[in-house]
Amino acid sequence: MSGTPPHPPRYVLTPAGKKLVTVIPGDGVGPEIVQATRRVLEAAHAPIEWRERRAGAEVFREGLASGVPASTVESIRETRVVLKGPLETPVGFGEKSANVTLRKLFETYANIRPVRELPGVKTPYTGRGIDLVIVRENVEDVYAGIEYRPTPGVAEALKLVTRKGCEKVVRLAFELARAEGRKKVHCATKSNILKFTEGLLKRTFEDVSKEYPDIQAQHIIIDNCAHQLVKAPEQFDVIVTTNMNGDIISDEGSALVGGLGFAPSANLGNDVSIFEAVHGSAPKYAGKNVINPTALLLTAVLLLRHLEEFDIATQVENAVVATLAEGKVATRDVVGDVIAASTSAFADAVIENLGKAPPADWKERRYRAMRLPQVTSAPGMVVARSRRTIGVDVFLESTLSAAALGGSVAPLAAGTPFKLHGISNRGTKVYPPSESMMDQVDHWQCRFLLSDPKAEAEEKALLDLVQRVSAKHRWCATQRLEEIDGEPNFTRPQAED
Repeated sequence: MSGTPPHPPRYVLTPAGKKLVTVIPGDGVGPEIVQATRRVLEAAHAPIEWRERRAGAEVFREGLASGVPASTVESIRETRVVLKGPLETPVGFGEKSANVTLRKLFETYANIRPVRELPGVKTPYTGRGIDLVIVRENVEDVYAGIEYRPTPGVAEALKLVTRKGCEKVVRLAFELARAEGRKKVHCATKSNILKFTEGLLKRTFEDVSKEYPDIQAQHIIIDNCAHQLVKAPEQFDVIVTTNMNGDIISDEGSALVGGLGFAPSANLGNDVSIFEAVHGSAPKYAGKNVINPTALLLTAVLLLRHLEEFDIATQVENAVVATLAEGKVATRDVVGDVIAASTSAFADAVIENLGKAPPADWKERRYRAMRLPQVTSAPGMVVARSRRTIGVDVFLESTLSAAALGGSVAPLAAGTPFKLHGISNRGTKVYPPSESMMDQVDHWQCRFLLSDPKAEAEEKALLDLVQRVSAKHRWCATQRLEEIDGEPNFTRPQAED
C-alpha cells in the first residue's frame, strides 16, 4: 500500500542469539510477579536477555509528570518488546496514567485479551469450554482523552474513531484468528446509535472481511454481545471492538474464567509490543509474597509467541495449566488465605511441571507467527471525491429558553446565505418547538444551513455568520457542516423529521 513503510523486525537479537526484552517490574506486587515469571522463563531456557527499566509511582514521586523516564523510552525503542508489571498512578501527583502513556507513545493499537477456561479454577461456567479472544482498539475512541467543559455544568468528550485505527485493529483480529486456527470473528459495535463513530468500525469490518474468506465474519450490537457473553460465551471465537467497549467486555470476559488473576494481555503495535497482566498493583499486598502470578505467566506465554518461541510458549503454558489442574499449590484468590500458597511457591511448582503434559481435556492450539497489518502511514488515509460546505453548527452557552434563544439567534442570519435550521439541546431538537419534554441545560447547538440547498458556502460568509452570533451570545465551539461524496458529515438531532 502506498505510503506504507516496511515494519522493523518485531524483536532484536543479541550477538549471542538472545532476544532483547525491556522489563519493567512496576509498582506494588509488580516486582514479585515479574520475578516469579522471569524465574519460570529462565527455567524453561527462553532465549531472552532482559533490560530492566523503571516507570510508575516511584518516577511520579521524583517529579516526572509522565511517569516514564527517557531511559525507559530509549530502551523500549531499542528492544521493541516489553514485559511490564502493573503500574500505579498515584493520587495527588503525576498526570496521565503511565500505562496509557506507554500504549500511546508506541502506538500499541490493539489490546489482546484471551479468555479461556482453566482447569482447577472453578467458576459457574466450568465445563462450558470457553476459549475466545477479545481484540480491543487501544489508543483512540473516548480514551483519546479529549475532554471539555463548555459551560460550568456541562462536560463533553470527543469520541475519536478513525478509518486507519479501525482498519489496523480489524486486520489484526483476522490475522490473529488465522494464526491461532480460529474460524470466526465478531465485530461488536453500538452502530445502531452512533452511526458515524461506531458505524465506522462496522463498515471497515465489512470491507476488510472480504479479504478473509476463510474466516466467518459477523456483526453484533455491543449490548447483545455483553448479554451473549454471559448467556453463551462458548459461541465466540474472536471479538473485535472499540476502545471503551473492549475495556468493559474484556473485564467481563475475565470474570467468566476466574477473574483478573487469570487474565493475560498484550498491547500490540507494528513497532513496539507491551505485555502485561490486566490486574492492578494491589499495594496493600506488596512485599507479602501472596499474589497469584498466573496472569503474568500467561502473559509471558503471549510474549514468547510474539518472539516466535512457540515450543517454549507451549511448554510454559502446559506447566501453568498442569499446576492449576493439580490444585496442590493454589494461591489465595483460589483457595483463600488459610491454605494459600505463596507467589514464589506457585512459581516453584510451575518450574517443577515444565515438560509435563497438560490434562487430557486441555486442547492444545497450534500457533504460527501472526502477520501484522500493513496499513498506510499517510495522515490522509481516506480521500474524498467531492466536498461541499453547506453550513455550520455554532454551540452557545445561554440561560435563555429555547424559544427566546431561537427568537434572538434566527434574525442574526439575515443578509447572509444562511438561515437558522434549528436548535438542539443535549442532542434533541427544541427549536422550532417539538414535542420534547426533556430538561434543558445552558449548552445549545444552533444549526445554520444554506438557504439555497444547491449552493456552496464561502469561508468569508461562514466567519461572518459566526462573528454575528458571537457578538450577541457566548459561543463554545463551531463545527463546519459539509457534504462529503454527496453525504452529510453530520447527524440530525433527535425529534427532527
